[in-house]
Amino acid sequence: MLSYKSLCWIIIMNSLVVLVPTICRRARLILGEDFRSPEILSEDSVYATRATVFLVMFCRSFSVLATQVFWTCGNKIRTKCCHGRTKEDDTQEPPCRRKLPERKDEALSLSNLVFQSAKLGQPGASEEVKFPTISESINGRGSLLRSMSSALLRFQVKGQLQCLLTCPLRSLVSLLIILVSLFLYCHIRIIHYHIWSVPYSACIILSQFVIILIVTLFTIILGLIPLIIIYVIVCDRKTTMRNNNPLKSKLKLIKSDENFIAVVSQSCKINDVNEWLVDSGATKHICKTKSAFTSYSTTMGDDEELVYLADSKTAKVHGKGKVLLKLTSGKTLSLNDVLYVPEFRTNLVSVSLLVKAGIKVSFDCNKIVMTKNDVFVGKGYCKNGRYVLSIPKLIRENASYLIDSYDVWHARLGHVSDSYINLLRDRGLISSGKKLTLKKCDICVESKQTKKSCPTTHRESELLELIHTDLGDLKNTMTRGGNKFYVTFIDDFSRYTKVYLLKSKDEAFDKFLVYKSEVENQLNKKIKRVRSDRGGEYILINDFCEREGIIHEITPPYSPESNGIAERKNRTLKEMMNALLISSGAPDNLWGEAILSACHLQNRIPYKHNKRTPYELWKGHAPNLKYLKVWGCLAKVLLPDPKKRKIGSKTSDCIFIGYAECSAAYRFLVLKSDVLNCNTIIETKNAEFFESVFPLKPEYKTVVPYRESEPLKENNTFNDEPSNLRRSKRPRIEKSFGNDFYTYLVNDEPFTYAQAISSKEAPFWLEAIQNEIESIQKNKTWILTELPKGCKPIGCKWIFKKKFNPDGSIDKYKARLVAKGFSQKQDVDYFDTFAPVTRISSIRTLIALASIHKLLIHQMDVKTAFLNGELEEEIYMMQPEGHVVSGQEHKVCKLVKSLYGLKQAPKQWNEKFDEVLLAHGFTSLEVDKCVYTIIKNGVCIIICLYVDDMLIFSSNIELINETKSFLASKFDMKDLGEAKLILGIKVIRKDDGIILSQEHYAEKLLKKFGHFDVKPVIIPYDSSTHLKKHRGDPEAQYEYAQIIGSLLHLMNYTRPDIAYAVGRLSRYTHNPSGDHWTALRRLLRYLRGTMNYGIFYRGLPAVLEGYSDANWVSDSDEIKSNTGYIFTLGGGAIMWKSTKQSLISRSTMESELIALEVTSSEAEWLKNFLAEIPVGTKPTPSVSILCDCQSAINTAKKMCYNGKNRHIRLRHKVIKRLLKNGIISINFVRSEGNLADPLTKALGRKMISETSREMGLVSLDYK
Repeated sequence: MLSYKSLCWIIIMNSLVVLVPTICRRARLILGEDFRSPEILSEDSVYATRATVFLVMFCRSFSVLATQVFWTCGNKIRTKCCHGRTKEDDTQEPPCRRKLPERKDEALSLSNLVFQSAKLGQPGASEEVKFPTISESINGRGSLLRSMSSALLRFQVKGQLQCLLTCPLRSLVSLLIILVSLFLYCHIRIIHYHIWSVPYSACIILSQFVIILIVTLFTIILGLIPLIIIYVIVCDRKTTMRNNNPLKSKLKLIKSDENFIAVVSQSCKINDVNEWLVDSGATKHICKTKSAFTSYSTTMGDDEELVYLADSKTAKVHGKGKVLLKLTSGKTLSLNDVLYVPEFRTNLVSVSLLVKAGIKVSFDCNKIVMTKNDVFVGKGYCKNGRYVLSIPKLIRENASYLIDSYDVWHARLGHVSDSYINLLRDRGLISSGKKLTLKKCDICVESKQTKKSCPTTHRESELLELIHTDLGDLKNTMTRGGNKFYVTFIDDFSRYTKVYLLKSKDEAFDKFLVYKSEVENQLNKKIKRVRSDRGGEYILINDFCEREGIIHEITPPYSPESNGIAERKNRTLKEMMNALLISSGAPDNLWGEAILSACHLQNRIPYKHNKRTPYELWKGHAPNLKYLKVWGCLAKVLLPDPKKRKIGSKTSDCIFIGYAECSAAYRFLVLKSDVLNCNTIIETKNAEFFESVFPLKPEYKTVVPYRESEPLKENNTFNDEPSNLRRSKRPRIEKSFGNDFYTYLVNDEPFTYAQAISSKEAPFWLEAIQNEIESIQKNKTWILTELPKGCKPIGCKWIFKKKFNPDGSIDKYKARLVAKGFSQKQDVDYFDTFAPVTRISSIRTLIALASIHKLLIHQMDVKTAFLNGELEEEIYMMQPEGHVVSGQEHKVCKLVKSLYGLKQAPKQWNEKFDEVLLAHGFTSLEVDKCVYTIIKNGVCIIICLYVDDMLIFSSNIELINETKSFLASKFDMKDLGEAKLILGIKVIRKDDGIILSQEHYAEKLLKKFGHFDVKPVIIPYDSSTHLKKHRGDPEAQYEYAQIIGSLLHLMNYTRPDIAYAVGRLSRYTHNPSGDHWTALRRLLRYLRGTMNYGIFYRGLPAVLEGYSDANWVSDSDEIKSNTGYIFTLGGGAIMWKSTKQSLISRSTMESELIALEVTSSEAEWLKNFLAEIPVGTKPTPSVSILCDCQSAINTAKKMCYNGKNRHIRLRHKVIKRLLKNGIISINFVRSEGNLADPLTKALGRKMISETSREMGLVSLDYK
């Protein structure tokens, strides 16, 4: 093979051979020598020979040089043009790069030609080397010219013919160089011989030109014939490859800067395209399936790589990425920099790269074994002459396995249409396999409706130019947080949507203010226009827009299409919400979480007209969708550090219900946990998802899911433990994007029938369910019948409840079958629903009387109380879940008696119980219809009913037992003996009184909210704290509301000392800040120190006393005063309240007078209650109300009005009436002795301690 340097020397030497003699000859002519002398003519003959040799070498040299340059630098041109190569050509060098044969009998070699040409220019060369003359060259046989022609044919024609077979384009360029060389040669010869006679010079020129021209034309003809043949062969081969079943073959992979090869030496048929072949000759991993990549990047520009196939085709490398292979050993092999070549028929694993990564590959007989650090990694077997990796065959229909396919993304994205999924896949935002046949989704058909769409209008070109808004109504179904409505705000340009849940429609304006502040601050733009319908909830928005300079566009009446963007968005959100609920089997009260998740997904789904997502237009960058999960699926959530245990499960079973708004976390509903309470909503990122398991579905069965093990990276270090297919590694705790907020409820009962029968307490719940069914059958609550035409049955569900003993242990498991009364229609299925319930203050008053008069307190429970009421309406209900009568599945239950959940069930039960007791001689109180009294043999018996829980008071145990027997004869009762726990309140009987305590409730509350192990404080609310409304983003609002709700229950039942703090903090539940959380934590610390406090009724004094107080606008953020009152009887508090006044007072006297009016009304009720109870002194003395404001007392007792207090005249009149009738008396008390003072303001430790003691609050350790 000639190098570039050799070729250049050939050209230079040949040029010197011609140029030097020519220059000498020109000099001799100038000196006057006769150019027609014999010597000159002899030199002309030699020159002609030299010129012919130069022409041949010039053409050959340039041909070789051009072809070699094009061969080396023209890879891309060769790829596009070279379709006629054969398999043998690929194994040989190109003809222009191979050394041509040297045969002395046919032609001179290149070296000899160069050497002889050089010698012709030396002195005396004509004598040493005998060359024929020009005439001899033409006529003589075996002349030098004929030898040159033969050399030209051998070197040029044969070489170019072979080059044509290899690369037509390179050959055509070489032929073009030959023609140019001929033209230059003829031009030089004509100039050189223009001074000679025309016949002589013309004969020489013509003879040489004709010979060379014939050779050139022959060369061109020989080059065109292979081109035509190659074109026919290539076309025929393409057709054959398209029609025939392709065979697997793989050849050389070529890159511009490096060569790496993946070779299979033979062609063989591939049965499974998902197989991975182990190739010892491959230098790169190759994959043909894009969905197999876990991370992927497209190859573009100069980085493009090409693969040559055996069928004369080329395959493009479309990209690179990472592939995880799950081996039968349980390990996961991580392959990096895998080439994506979809034209390949199978996948390749490079042995050299595995060895480079430290994995030892051993070929033994018909198998292959891979190890790393002497630890077994995986294996493979020889199949049809190929080594194939062993990858587990997973059944796709098994619920324990889920592939990352089209259907999964369809579920993850909330059941959106196929076009949106294709857009996301085309943009590379998701990796979804192609769905060959698009079948209708049952969930989509069931949850979506379609209508004719209206034509679209002009679309804005900037963010916040136009905001569409509309209110959605789901008032028939309330969320867990009590929300019935939702409002949407949609940006017209980006279609980015924000959804807020509402308890009432009048909250829409507040949410608009929140939305406006947020978006204008984030985007640094102003809202220009707002478009809404004519709903009453937008009246305040209209006034606000006028003040702020915002154009409020209101749609015409009865034309929802005018607000089509918002209406269509609401419809889309509802459709996706229904799809999420139906597909997961979640209850309807989770619609709030579902619609927020639907909004989250809709913002990340591109629109068809611009193929961009609203999130991208709003945020400025494309979203990352890798974190999306299937809504409602099972998740194993890692327990927080304070809840972790050394032994036992480290996770809790939860339901995935959405995405956290204030942190990069997921939202979960706790399904089953030994540490967390069920029905708890938590936010965390540390979870493992099982996207094919939906525990809330009725048909859900516990399966052992396929658990993904940790990926085995090529540079991983293996553990020495043997692998186990049924065991996975502990979930790795990833770095959190933000704070994880954990919220809890106090109850932990199962939420559905499926949860109950699959929990670890399933035997107890099944027993409770069976007891409930037996009670219903015994009571003959329904009969099975055919459903009449025109009637629609209502549904039913199971409610599960645990009842506890005073020590906090479980007393019994209770299952209640409840009808779905929310589907009843008024004046059709029911008419009146009112049923009285006794007040908790009535229970405390009766217990105080029991401590004064030494009454016994016994307790009974009515089993299935609501089943005793008789219905007046005709109602049909579906058969209960789990107890459908075999063979009568089509029948329904016709309700004969009332059932829990019916609108009229409480009323029917109360009427039944009232009828039975009144018929037996009992009398109900006028002030409390759930308290009954009777006097037998001069002994009073009192019955207090709270739904189905009953307290019996009497001083005679025999009368109590007689009353129990009577009630048991009328109803299915359970005798609980002496009262120990009523409505979650412990009743502790001591020798000198009775204590009411909720210590167990307070302890459970503190533990669940993570404040049990805290340092206690001695005051509940710091007087130096000045709380104000928070205008920014709320901090853990849901958890804050849960804590406040739990504290409200504690405060209303047994803890008056925390009434002011709880009431004050509850005003900021909708938007708590860090300051509010600090005050709340202080309250919990106070509760930790006083957890065992209870109200102690000593029996003395036996006089009812009341205390009233008010705090007039003590905070700049408040415009209304606080009212507080408390009543004591038998040494303990029986009634109290701390609340904000309903009107604005202009002075301390006015606020105190308003508080007196409220206290006096409650005093009148208590006096009437005691008067009707046939226990104690009669008539009941007036109730003494103590107040620390002398001016308010004087105003209350005065009989005249002035202009300053005439606006509270009616309240003044109430107080005067009660004073005049002797129901109350108002007396002065100093602030230090006013027990209502801590109900209106924050006090110091001394006052808190003294007032708490006077309220009757003592520790359970009291002796």
